[in-house]
Amino acid sequence: MLSRIINKTPWLSSSSTHVPLRVTCSSSASKRVPKSEESSSLLRTVACGLLAVCTVATASPVIAANQRLPPLSTEPNRCERAFVGNTICQANGVYNKPLDLRFCDYTNEKSNLKGKSVAAALMSDAKFDGADMSEVVMSKAYVVGASFKGTDFSNAVLD
Repeated sequence: MLSRIINKTPWLSSSSTHVPLRVTCSSSASKRVPKSEESSSLLRTVACGLLAVCTVATASPVIAANQRLPPLSTEPNRCERAFVGNTICQANGVYNKPLDLRFCDYTNEKSNLKGKSVAAALMSDAKFDGADMSEVVMSKAYVVGASFKGTDFSNAVLD
């Protein structure tokens, strides 16, 4: 990407000079740069900015997580499967079928979730506000963006 910017911007092009470019990113703003080095200083600034953006974009756990999650289940009763739970009941995340509860709404659910095994469930962006999840086994569940305001987790396993 940096090479495209350099090639499309004539004053950044290094076609006339074949000097190896060394990019050093620094937060020191007090340095004065001589006029003869202003273009290389600008190039370094652009390169550092692009490197920072690439680093943040590729290191973000949310971006990485969205890339490795399976597609949303198309089962019509996928949200109701939480009331049955993970039928193998393995707290280590082993399951016979993925429990996909993403974007489901269990707000104020007082009886159907109590004591269920939702180990290794995909629960991102689901709502459990005010639900009774006491004695639930929720080991290795993926809950990024899920809401649990006022949820009862007494005696629950949340490893």
